[in-house]
Amino acid sequence: MDGTVDRESLRARLRDARVGIAGAGGLGSNCAAALARSGVGTLVVADFDTVSEGNLDRQFYFLDQVGRPKVEALAENLARIDPTVSVLPVIARLDADLAVELYSGCDLVIEAFDDAGAKAMLIEAMGTRLPAIPLVAASGLAGWGASGEMRVRRLGNLVLVGDESREACGNLPPMAPRVGIAAAMQANEALAILLGPMDGGQA
Repeated sequence: MDGTVDRESLRARLRDARVGIAGAGGLGSNCAAALARSGVGTLVVADFDTVSEGNLDRQFYFLDQVGRPKVEALAENLARIDPTVSVLPVIARLDADLAVELYSGCDLVIEAFDDAGAKAMLIEAMGTRLPAIPLVAASGLAGWGASGEMRVRRLGNLVLVGDESREACGNLPPMAPRVGIAAAMQANEALAILLGPMDGGQA
């Protein structure tokens, strides 16, 4: 870009974009909200779980949605942000084959799992079977404070956000601010992939 930003052109490019989101918990639901607010046209969201009252402290759901499939509740919430965003909810526990099937037509994929094994599965599946599609993953977002330690690392078509050390455990639970920071960073990196670098700088 040359310093003059054509907002309509940017919006048109985002409307044409298709982003996959693997997981609809704290990362996935908040990242989806940021992408919807940014005008991304299509979101393919997969998760097998239901909304839990114990997770409302950090996920983009509401008390009256407890017990409903997360992907259906999320589609409803995103429609309240922008009804023109197409949300394709998939109620399923992702494995490598299903991930490849769902996300092969996406411009990029957001990894938003809690489970380390699921994260590794998706990174492996995308890296070996869909290597041309960028994957924005997260690692190290539990606890509170230390905002400046949240960073972005790029490894080819893999983008990793977080501090890469603070994983959720009994003494270090996931909490809304750092989960939200990581989700916003993932959404921001997604926009950098879709739109390219600002003012000719690094994406």
